[in-house]
Amino acid sequence: MSAVSSRLPTFPWDKLEPYKTTAAAHPDGIVDLSVGTPVDSVPELIQKALVEASDSPGYPTVWGTPELRDALTGWVERRLGAVDVAHTNVLPVVGSKELVAWLPTQLGLGAGDKVAYPRLAYPTYEVGARLCGATPVEYDDPTELDPQGLRLLWLNSPSNPTGRVLAKDELVRIVAWAREHGILVFSDECYLELGWEAEPVSVLHPDVCGGTYEGVVAVHSLSKRSNLAGYRAAFIAGDDAVLGELLQIRKHGGMMTPAPVQAATIAALGDDTHVSEQRARYAARRTALRAALEAHGFRIEHSEASLYLWATRDEACWDTVAHLADLGILVAPGDFYGPAGERFVRVALTATDERVAAAVKRLG
Repeated sequence: MSAVSSRLPTFPWDKLEPYKTTAAAHPDGIVDLSVGTPVDSVPELIQKALVEASDSPGYPTVWGTPELRDALTGWVERRLGAVDVAHTNVLPVVGSKELVAWLPTQLGLGAGDKVAYPRLAYPTYEVGARLCGATPVEYDDPTELDPQGLRLLWLNSPSNPTGRVLAKDELVRIVAWAREHGILVFSDECYLELGWEAEPVSVLHPDVCGGTYEGVVAVHSLSKRSNLAGYRAAFIAGDDAVLGELLQIRKHGGMMTPAPVQAATIAALGDDTHVSEQRARYAARRTALRAALEAHGFRIEHSEASLYLWATRDEACWDTVAHLADLGILVAPGDFYGPAGERFVRVALTATDERVAAAVKRLG
């Protein structure tokens, strides 16, 4: 039996452990700005919905309740500007990372097929390709790729790790090119509600997709916007032919969002107030950290959206990680996201106000 894990890169976060130990030894404790896991409370209305649905002894459905699908279609139309979104255009998933990792396999891709993703990118795009034996391909501009054998094209706007936002005209050009060559586009838009100096646009907006979802699917998560990383609440929306096929596969695989989480998702998508409040928390932390990093000699590039600052001191990223660990601050090295990030670090905004204030003080 061949070990599937042999196809995969080393799990990147394991490499950070020695630096975490150093940072944790700081007299005032560690300030962990590495992983980007939410630290603020789950909004009460979402907790209430989860508790009220906790007596759910039966199996949930993979497609979700009609009420959940109503919530998904309504939010996609209201927030993304999409039009004529039907239940067949949405599908809940068990967290977006699961979807990213197993999508190429569920699409039936394998040896001889190519999966493309940005040169600086979330590592799980590559993992998904390797799990099914497809060939991972990096790009700066996807329209410059050889379309031969390219079956799946990942977009990521706003970007993790850089925070870069693809402008509407870029999205229009890329989607048109992909359709011309019969390439399926999946757009990871999990940070779309966290635009700071740019307004992210979805591939499902009619100005981008022309009012038809053929060949395009958007990925969305409630982990960051609603602090639901622990709930594993996410969904995809777009091409009904693609989602219909995935629904059949996921039924066989038992990939069901738990019933209480479905109820919590309905509550979360129906309320904008908690999203605005969380945005304000992140905006304040971003302002404080950015000023402190720049005063400390860092340069911030992109970072016009998302939950991170893409920062450099024009040195090897691991030297920067070590320097900050000595100050009790843990960040992610840029090469976690590809060799092009080898002189950057990713600084997450996901720490409490007290810990962010501690980081600002140490950087000063």
